[in-house]
Amino acid sequence: MRKFILKRLALSVLILFCVTFIIYLLMRCLPASFVESRAMQLAVAPGAKPYEEWLAQLNAMYGLDKNIILGYLGWLKDFCTGNFGDSWKYTVPVIEKFNDTVWLSFIMGAISFFFEIIIAVPLGVIAATKQYSRTDYAISTFALIGISLPSFFFATLLKLFFSVKLGWFDLVGLVSRNYTQLTPFGQFMDKAHHLVLPILTLTIVSIGSLMRYVRTNMLEVLNADYIRTARAKGLSERKVIYHHAFRNTMIPLVTIIGGSLPGLFSGALITEQLFGIPGIGYASFYAMVIGDIPFSMFYMTFLAVLTLLGNLLADILYAVVDPRVRIA
Repeated sequence: MRKFILKRLALSVLILFCVTFIIYLLMRCLPASFVESRAMQLAVAPGAKPYEEWLAQLNAMYGLDKNIILGYLGWLKDFCTGNFGDSWKYTVPVIEKFNDTVWLSFIMGAISFFFEIIIAVPLGVIAATKQYSRTDYAISTFALIGISLPSFFFATLLKLFFSVKLGWFDLVGLVSRNYTQLTPFGQFMDKAHHLVLPILTLTIVSIGSLMRYVRTNMLEVLNADYIRTARAKGLSERKVIYHHAFRNTMIPLVTIIGGSLPGLFSGALITEQLFGIPGIGYASFYAMVIGDIPFSMFYMTFLAVLTLLGNLLADILYAVVDPRVRIA
C-alpha cells in the first residue's frame, strides 16, 4: 500500500505540473486584463503618463512582459516557496482572501452533501427494491425533476415563494440589517437563517443524479446470482438487501464520495451569486472577470490538488469497502 501511494503521489505531482501550466496559459489568454483596466484608470488622471507607459510599467511589475514559459516558471517558483502574491482585485494577500471566503462555501457544501447522501441513497435503494411500482415511479419522477431543474431557476422559485410571497427570508445577503446589534448566538442564527435557501437549492438540484446512480447500481446487484442464492437459502429480504446487496452498491458510491472532495471547497458560483453569499465561488468569479491571475491561479491549483487527492482517496477506499480489491 505504501509503495502504491508513493507511486500515485509522484504521478500526481507530474499531472499537477501539467495542469497548472495549462491553467496559467489560459489565464494569460483571458480577454479581460487587470493591468489594462488599471493602466486606463491611471492614464486619465491629470498630468499622468500615457496609457502605453503605464501598461508597460504594470506588465513589468507583474511579470507579464515575459513570455508564457518564463512567466509560468516565475509563478511556479513563487508558488513552491509559499509566495502566493496579492490579489489584484481585492488588494489583500491571496491566502487571506481565500481563508475569508472558502470556509463559508465549505459549510454550505458539506451540509448540502450530508443531506444529499441521507436522502438520495435510501430513496435509491427503495426505488430499486420496488422496481416498476408506484413508489419507484414517484421517486424516479422526483429524481428527474431534480436533474432537470437548473440551479438558477430553482433558486429563483425559492426566492419568489419564500422571500417575496411569504417574507420568511431575505432576498440576498448573509446577514440582516441589525446583525451588529445581535448577541453572538443571535448572529450565528442570523447567518444560519440566511443559508437555508442556498443549502436547499444545492441539495435539491444534486439529489436526482445520485438517486438514479444508486438505483441503477442497486438493480444490477439485485440481479446477480449470489443474491438469488441468498434468497434461495431462506434469508430475510431485509438481510439480503442491506447486508449483501447494499455493501456491493457501496463500491460505486466511493467514487462519488471521493470525487465530491473538491466540490466541498470549490463553492457554488451560481447559487452564491443569486443569493449574494460571499463565498469562494462568488470571489473567484469576480477575480476571473478582471483577470486577477494570482487569486485565480491559487484557487484553481487548490482545486486541482483536491481532485488528485480525492481520486487517490477513492482508490484506497475501494480496498476498505470491498475486501476482494487488492493493490497487487
